[in-house]
Amino acid sequence: MSKRIIIAGSGFAGLWAALAAQRAIHLASQEQNIEVVMVSPSPNVGIRPRLYEAVLENMNPDISELLGVVGIKYLAGWVNQIDVDQQTIEFSTIDGNKQTLSYDRFILATGSTTFMPPIPGLTEYGFSVSTLEDAEKLDQHLKNLANKPANAARNTVVVAGGGLTGLETVTEMPERLRSILGETDVRVVLVDSSTEIGAAMGDQAAAVIREALSELGVEGKAGLRVTALDASGVTLSNGEKVETETVIWTAGMRANSLTSQIAGEKDNLGRLIGDAYLHAPEAKNVFVTGDTVKVPTDEFGNFNVMSCQHAMSLGRVAGYNAAAELVDLPLHAYSQPKYVTCVDLGPWGALYSEGWDRQVQFVREEAKKIKQEINTVWIYPPAADREAVFAIANPDFVIVP
Repeated sequence: MSKRIIIAGSGFAGLWAALAAQRAIHLASQEQNIEVVMVSPSPNVGIRPRLYEAVLENMNPDISELLGVVGIKYLAGWVNQIDVDQQTIEFSTIDGNKQTLSYDRFILATGSTTFMPPIPGLTEYGFSVSTLEDAEKLDQHLKNLANKPANAARNTVVVAGGGLTGLETVTEMPERLRSILGETDVRVVLVDSSTEIGAAMGDQAAAVIREALSELGVEGKAGLRVTALDASGVTLSNGEKVETETVIWTAGMRANSLTSQIAGEKDNLGRLIGDAYLHAPEAKNVFVTGDTVKVPTDEFGNFNVMSCQHAMSLGRVAGYNAAAELVDLPLHAYSQPKYVTCVDLGPWGALYSEGWDRQVQFVREEAKKIKQEINTVWIYPPAADREAVFAIANPDFVIVP
């Protein structure tokens, strides 16, 4: 192989970057001259958008066969260092060895992690649904509550953070807790720093969200923050103490720390500001995609958010462009003007909206059907069929309703 594209990460953006790169190489009949290499801890795609759910089956699908069918090389390990000047990466293999690998194009697709601020007790007593391991730890904790004596702390769950993940997590909790404890005397609390619960979704959507929370029996505490956790509960910014053994932290994300090794302007989430083709503008031959990049989605001042909706399209564009530069194909500018939001609201149903102003289109069961289709079909890796994969790995492909 005379040239190499390295992709760090096997999530939504990393997978589709690899597939799109390999497709472009195939179009140029350059498979013998360029190799695509993916580096990640395991050949799996974590289905993070579903980790709030009670049943955690098939949340980490294996993509080994898929990668093999299309001709992508997989290396199990963690990228530690990116040397932009030398165009090399250093990575640690799963058995602890360190290796250096050169690249002609590098794509950073390592995603994001839950932001854990230095709040006293958060690391010791807080739970999250950021990774499958986190979700499994929370699930086991909840199930273990049934073995403890009934009291207010055992029967109370506090979710800190009123964004999409917080809303989807908290609306699952009343029914989930009752099914575990075998009783109806439960308390579920949502703490949101916004002045009103759901305010970030806009007035129309927020009204629907508050209706759902009310019907589900979720207690909203708006305009407040968590300031401390301990074994007996959580303290809020107004001094109130809520007795609980379960605090789930969903208050924000940050780009993977590898972005700090790449020169260039970054936003408050640690994402690199990319150009229209998803280059890291100050790092030659480096592309940034998924949750590691901030870039306009349209001509009206809107930018991508940390979501699989954007990550899959960003991945396709970055992968295609990285390969296109090596095989002399025209570059493709990223554009994703259609934006939808589909929020699962537990047994109440769901909320589906369109546009950045989040105009509500469907609610309750109608929206729930769309959410279930998104969660169980659209965001999952495709079958290991080379022709079928290449048919949908083009940078123009859109997978929203």
